[in-house]
Amino acid sequence: QVQLVESGGGSVQAGGSLRLSCVASGFTNSRYSMGWFRQAPGKEREGVAAIDDAGATSYAASVRGRFTISKDNAKNTLYLQMNSLKPEDTGMYYCVADLFDFVPYLATVTSDDLEEWGQGTLVTVSA
Repeated sequence: QVQLVESGGGSVQAGGSLRLSCVASGFTNSRYSMGWFRQAPGKEREGVAAIDDAGATSYAASVRGRFTISKDNAKNTLYLQMNSLKPEDTGMYYCVADLFDFVPYLATVTSDDLEEWGQGTLVTVSA
């Protein structure tokens, strides 16, 4: 049974930084793609960043150049370094994993398409 546990959310002023972490367990093989989605109040969940088992990455246009996704396979941990945060980055951030390689499809994949989800960590950015 796959488990994804996020941490690192919090409140920060615009221009600040946060690093999210997601500790994964229960993977049956190493070929999972992983990523971060977020959901702002009243909005649909959207893909933020993704990374596949080979290390290829993709980002939403709104975060490209400000956010960096990475992983430490030895620690089974996924990270999202978020710099130059804006109020519109506010939302619940979810760690996600799937054997389907959704990295090339981050802009179009939906919640229903992906199998494993964490419970989320809240990020609040004030102006």
